Amino acid sequence: MQDFIDEIAATMGGAQERGEVANYIPELGHVDPRQFAISLATVDGNVYSAGCATTPFSIQSISKVFTLTIALGKLGDSLWSKVGREPSGDPFNSIVQLEHESGKPRNPFINAGAITVVDAIMMGHEPKETLAEILSFVRYIADDDSICFDHAVAASEMAHRDRNASLAHFMKAFGRLDHDVDKVLGTYFHQCAIAMNCQQLAHAGLFLASDGINEPSGIRVVAPQRARRINSLMMLCGHYDASGEFAFRVGLPGKSGVGGGILAIAPGHGSIAVWSPGLDPYGNSLLGTQALEMLVQRTGWSVFGH
Repeated sequence: MQDFIDEIAATMGGAQERGEVANYIPELGHVDPRQFAISLATVDGNVYSAGCATTPFSIQSISKVFTLTIALGKLGDSLWSKVGREPSGDPFNSIVQLEHESGKPRNPFINAGAITVVDAIMMGHEPKETLAEILSFVRYIADDDSICFDHAVAASEMAHRDRNASLAHFMKAFGRLDHDVDKVLGTYFHQCAIAMNCQQLAHAGLFLASDGINEPSGIRVVAPQRARRINSLMMLCGHYDASGEFAFRVGLPGKSGVGGGILAIAPGHGSIAVWSPGLDPYGNSLLGTQALEMLVQRTGWSVFGH
């Protein structure tokens, strides 16, 4: 397996077309697009990595998987009264559907939905307390206390927050948010600015590959049914309006972030993290997607069959 992971990294290293970095967040626009990393953490305790697998990057919307897990732990199925479970078919920062659907976001992975999830888990607490809870959870499932926030990225997002602020104020006008908009946004931007490397991220996703158990530690993070449901949402909504294309090409539950990372889950096999900062027109890592497609073609791990 290590030879194959090395082969993927070598192939991606030689790619000419690498996509465009997320310039609309200036701090992300400075990242070198020539970097590539991949890590595979298997359910039997092995880790295979290649490329810049120990280089931290801003996980951005991949963090939404972890806050969704926290929210379901706190609210259970009552969370779905606040946010839906359907693909959006629109860009991740679109306001169009909120207008038609009374301010209720389609799913937890578009920006409006993730802002709603943050509001739900705050439960009257200040941003600092909520962020401590989120970071503690991520460190716990990754088994790594060195994971932290990239405050420069969070500040960059806060300085260019107009679109997300519009989404939040719009939902607030419909009575969808319980907390002060600025406090919710501050929490949301810091959540997205968690910095992790591919090895840490692959380890953090293992509980979703093992029916809710973080192998090989044997610690149960969520119930089996909840792990399956989170995976289903990743499959349907994890790549915004390109989720269908990702399912068609890769066939695994996955969640992308505009920092260039993708977390993909191969149930029963392992958790895969890839990172390449250059994005396709939909905001998903161009080479990351190609690498995962290459992995699945070789392993046959698609959930749709060999």
